[in-house]
Amino acid sequence: MKTINCQIVSLTSLTAHVFKVLLKPSEKVDFIAGQYLNFVMSDEDKRPFSIASSPNSDLIELQIGAFVADSYPMQVIERITSAQSENNPITVEIPSGNAQLRTTSERPLLLLAGGTGFSYIKSMFEYLAEQNSQRHIMVYWGVRELEAAYELEETAAIIAKLPYANFIPVIENGNDAWQGKTGLVHQAVMHDIVSLEPYDIYLAGRFEMVGAIRTDFVEHGALLEHMYADAFAFI
Repeated sequence: MKTINCQIVSLTSLTAHVFKVLLKPSEKVDFIAGQYLNFVMSDEDKRPFSIASSPNSDLIELQIGAFVADSYPMQVIERITSAQSENNPITVEIPSGNAQLRTTSERPLLLLAGGTGFSYIKSMFEYLAEQNSQRHIMVYWGVRELEAAYELEETAAIIAKLPYANFIPVIENGNDAWQGKTGLVHQAVMHDIVSLEPYDIYLAGRFEMVGAIRTDFVEHGALLEHMYADAFAFI
């Protein structure tokens, strides 16, 4: 893991509570799609965020959900805002995580995220599109409300470049404006896929969500040795 300074290229809002951060590292960084970095607040305070960009990108993208004032992620957004206004760099440690994409596997892929866990799988499908992967890939993203779904068209366009991939957004509390799937995202997966036994499965979201999905997916045929999530180290 390296400690690297990054200039802030941009800080924009994806929704009322989710921010997109683009960073330009001071040197080339190497990581594998699906890994994360630590945002260094101080020597004793380092906060993990999934890397949303492909390893081939010159910029590092983060997607930070900050839903409460003075929360753990909002403090990071405030630090970024301050550094940007003063044209100062921020510091990150990169890379970290053991739930990265297994690039040598040829098994079908299931990428599933809830909320801002989307950043974790975004890095993977961007990389796979750049590699013109021939793997069968199912990408599911679940959010509670339609307003929480961002960059749907951009995501669909990237995944459309893959010859054997499908993108299925799922809105838990759907309304008349939404014509797609509704309910819990992992239940949509189990409805669509007869057995998860053949798949490499990558999961991101709230710890309790990931724990519940792991249990249900194993009952639906998934193999624990082919399921990956950084949350597994904590649940």
